[in-house]
Amino acid sequence: MPPAVGWRTSLRLPRDHYVRLDANDYSVYPAMIGRRVEVVADLDRVPGVLRRAVGGRPARLRGRHRSVVDPAHVAAARRLRRDRLSVRRPTPTPDVEIRCLADYDTVLGLDNFDSGVA
Repeated sequence: MPPAVGWRTSLRLPRDHYVRLDANDYSVYPAMIGRRVEVVADLDRVPGVLRRAVGGRPARLRGRHRSVVDPAHVAAARRLRRDRLSVRRPTPTPDVEIRCLADYDTVLGLDNFDSGVA
C-alpha cells in the first residue's frame, strides 16, 4: 500500500470564491459560494470538488503569496453578480387597517350636526 501523499480539507467556500493552500489562493467556480467544498491537493494539482463536480483543476504553485485565477471563474462571478443585482424585488406594502371617517366623528361626538359641515 503506497503512503498517503497530499492534503485534504473541507470548508464552506467564502464570498471571494478562493481557496487558500500553502499561502497561495486558488479560484473555484463562484456558483459554489456558500456551499461545502472538499479541496484535495496532491503534489501536482489542486482540484476543488463539490459533490463530485470539479470546480477547477489548477496546477499547484510552488511559490508563496500568489493567486491562480481562472478567467472562466472571473466571468462567471461577474455574470452571477450582474444577475443578482438586476433582480427586482417588490417592495412590501404594509397591511394597514383603513377606518371609516364617520367612526372618528362618532368617537369625538361630532355626529349630531344637522348642517353637515363643521
